Amino acid sequence: MPAPCDSLLEDIEDIVSAQDVKPHDRQFARKNVVPKVRKRSSQKNVQADDDPPSDSIIPGAQKIWIRTWGCSHNNSDGEYMAGQLASYGYRITENAAEADLWLLNSCTVKSPAEDHFRNSIKKAQEDDKKVVLAGCVPQAQPRQDYLKGLSIIGVQQIDRVVEVVEETIKGHSVRLLGQKKDNGKRLGGARLDLPKIRKNPLIEIISINTGCLNACTYCKTKHARGDLASYPIEELVDRAKQSFQEGVCEIWLTSEDTGAYGRDIGTDLPTLLWKLVEVIPEGAMLRLGMTNPPYILEHLEEMAKILNHPRVYAFLHIPVQSASDSILMDMKREYCVADFKRVVDFLKEKVPGITIATDIICGFPGETDEDFQDTMKLVEEYRFPSLFINQFYPRPGTPAAKMHQAPALVKKQRTKDLSQLFHSYNPYDHKVGERQRVLVTEESFDSQFYVAHNQFYEQVLVPKDPEFMGKMVEVDIYEAGKHFMKGRAVSDANVFTPSITRPLAKGEVSGITEEFKYVLENGLNLKACPSPGIREKASLSSRMVMQLPWLQEGGGLKMLSVSLALLAILVTFYYRGV
Repeated sequence: MPAPCDSLLEDIEDIVSAQDVKPHDRQFARKNVVPKVRKRSSQKNVQADDDPPSDSIIPGAQKIWIRTWGCSHNNSDGEYMAGQLASYGYRITENAAEADLWLLNSCTVKSPAEDHFRNSIKKAQEDDKKVVLAGCVPQAQPRQDYLKGLSIIGVQQIDRVVEVVEETIKGHSVRLLGQKKDNGKRLGGARLDLPKIRKNPLIEIISINTGCLNACTYCKTKHARGDLASYPIEELVDRAKQSFQEGVCEIWLTSEDTGAYGRDIGTDLPTLLWKLVEVIPEGAMLRLGMTNPPYILEHLEEMAKILNHPRVYAFLHIPVQSASDSILMDMKREYCVADFKRVVDFLKEKVPGITIATDIICGFPGETDEDFQDTMKLVEEYRFPSLFINQFYPRPGTPAAKMHQAPALVKKQRTKDLSQLFHSYNPYDHKVGERQRVLVTEESFDSQFYVAHNQFYEQVLVPKDPEFMGKMVEVDIYEAGKHFMKGRAVSDANVFTPSITRPLAKGEVSGITEEFKYVLENGLNLKACPSPGIREKASLSSRMVMQLPWLQEGGGLKMLSVSLALLAILVTFYYRGV
């Protein structure tokens, strides 16, 4: 049977007829993004002669498995892609074997993460799965041999994931990797008000900016995420408000460097944080993401005040990477060890009990035994309760990859020595016997406990009482381990509910209002509506729904039926004066 397309498709627009709405007319299309569409050069399994042409497959009826590696920014991107696909009609599954398509969202920070990504691609091809690749690996190095012939969606194009998945299911290879700009100025990532499926319905991850201002010699993420591009404060505040209206009780702010937020748009991180604090409900909490030392030095006083706020975790992730100034210079980290110590010492003094997390790279090119011993002394001095230890991996295309590399055995030994030092002290032993208020947000990996965090974002394991999930609970600490404490609920204490409404169910799409849910479930039977507010909000809900991707893109009979149904609803609203 001949291939569905007899000639090479140079552009995704070539598969759209003259009568169809063009992508530039759709809400989610962006200028200056030129998608390339190619037929697959080869297929492992050739379709049988009696298989229908791939273009006859109705998109939106398939199951999709999404796998994400890496940071919370990547996880947020994955949640947005899942939400858009589910809104279109695709079924998001946790069972990889039953999925028709695998969406693999990659991380390029370390070689092992890319190895897992590559192995997953191979597994998908062996299992005859359709594949769409996302994240930093294909964005930073799209010409890798193992990526050839596969669909790729760039980190700035996740709002067009439905298009890429649709064409991939039809058998096309689609690549969207452009840079979004407005009047020549680089924009951030996708819109913040897109539908999403939160991995944890109680936790909202908000990317406040993409990219960074640094040029660290070891960093591959910079190749993918680019220079700093911050979201406006009002958009971030609106996203936070929507999250709380959907039952979220904890917000994580994330980016490649939260401390640099706003420097490209004439504002700064403290200004954003004070605006966010105003909309956080009582008992709900805000957690700050990683910030590099240079961008917090000038805001130390304000940051200390914010971190003392009862609705902000007294927690900050400040990577040091090395305690040697010469190594920091080779890394192009733009600070010295004294700067890092000044930040930590100031915050520990002004924010009693604060948790400082940090990162260290072992075996960076040129690191001497003396350099490494300085790093060991720093850890011994501060006894960081949270320490991310990374063996150096040269990432292709980075300046550090061209430097003289330390022997593998040296890197491994230094990583082992630092890990032994880290595990030689228990940071929470002195807290046994304390009474703490903790916010319960998830289940432990072994399913034996619920996981909560206290004011300092220290992990506290509590009994699996269903009443505790999503609540602020008072507990007595009776045991401490290296990475956690265990708490017993106080018998006469109140269980406080910080969420202002019922959280979404697991797998439920964010962004759909109660008003619209009522219309979908009850059709035009507005007389039975128990809430007078639904009439007033119906037009707003309808406008919001019309922005969903599955109404912006073509979808065959489903598109026609949904459009007609919505048209009938809107006409009824009009004539009834809603």
